[in-house]
Amino acid sequence: LFVPEVLQAANAMKAGMAILKPLLAETGAPTIGKMVIGTVKGDIHDIGQNLVTMMMEGAGFEVKNIGINNPVETYIAALEEFDADILGMSALLTTTMPYMKVVIDELVAQGKRDKYIVLVGGAPLNEEFGRAIGSDAYCRDAAVAVETAKDFMARKHNQRAG
Repeated sequence: LFVPEVLQAANAMKAGMAILKPLLAETGAPTIGKMVIGTVKGDIHDIGQNLVTMMMEGAGFEVKNIGINNPVETYIAALEEFDADILGMSALLTTTMPYMKVVIDELVAQGKRDKYIVLVGGAPLNEEFGRAIGSDAYCRDAAVAVETAKDFMARKHNQRAG
């Protein structure tokens, strides 16, 4: 990979998303749930999480995208302030992947882990990693993230009704 080409692709993606976002928002889909999504501390890559944000919004989720390089405190505060159902964490660098576990461990330590559906994604991740850190699911792409979130929210609503 060459940095200038990656940056150019990122800028093109952002420009395209600015055009698509209003169109996706006009689908009239009912609100399914609320999600906080962000890239973990040490990682400044956001193309994937921005795609997930767009797709989730188009599917009827309210999404608070907290951006890049997020410490655990930012995740926890955003989850509480936004009254989220889902936490989405992204990492592109293998060196930042372990920080996802730091966030999950802090949720456990605060007794809040069961309150949230935790989805993780990013190019270097896989299902095994997602299980190992205690996430609810690994999502290989934005479409999978939407379907996974819908499935978990349906289960969550069924548990409340039952």
